[in-house]
Amino acid sequence: MAKFSPLMMAPPLIFGAFVALAVVGMYREDPEGLPSTLVGQLAPGVPEAALRDFPQATQEMLASGEVTLVNFWASWCPPCRAEHPKLLEMEANGLNIIGINFKDTESAASKYLRDDDSPFAAVGFDPQGRTAIDWGVTAPPETFILDADGVVLFRFAGPLVGSDYEQRFLPALEKALGR
Repeated sequence: MAKFSPLMMAPPLIFGAFVALAVVGMYREDPEGLPSTLVGQLAPGVPEAALRDFPQATQEMLASGEVTLVNFWASWCPPCRAEHPKLLEMEANGLNIIGINFKDTESAASKYLRDDDSPFAAVGFDPQGRTAIDWGVTAPPETFILDADGVVLFRFAGPLVGSDYEQRFLPALEKALGR
C-alpha cells in the first residue's frame, strides 16, 4: 500500500487557485479597463522640465476651462507612433492636448516632434518617469481626459487606434465634450 503525502495535494490546489482567479477576472465589471485611482480627482502635477523648442506644460494648463487630454508618450514607443496621426487629427479639430514625454532622451523626443509635427499645445519632459508614476501610468501610450477644472474623467491605456479606441475612448471623450 502506497503512503499518502499531503504534499501530493499541492499541485492540484495551486491549479485550482489559478482557475478561480481567471474566472473572477473574466466576470469583473470592465475586463478591458485598468482601474485608475485618479478618476474624479484633480490631475497630478506636470514635469517642471520641458523639451527645448516646445512650449512648457504647466499645472494651469490642466484646468484651462476646456476639456483637455494629457497624453504620455515616448519616441521609442511603436504604439505611440501608431496613434500620432489621431492626435494630430484631434488637435486640428480643436482639442487641447498636453504631451508628457517620459523615459526618453530630449534629443530623440524633440526630433520626433519636429519630424512628425507636434499635436501638443505644450510638452512636459519626464526622463526618469517620476511624473508618470504620480499619474499611475504603466506603459506608453496612456491618455487621460480632464474636465474644464482639471479633474480626471477617464484613463485610456494603449494607443488611440482601433476598436478599443472607438468603443471606449471616443464615447468617454464625447461625454466629456457634452456631445
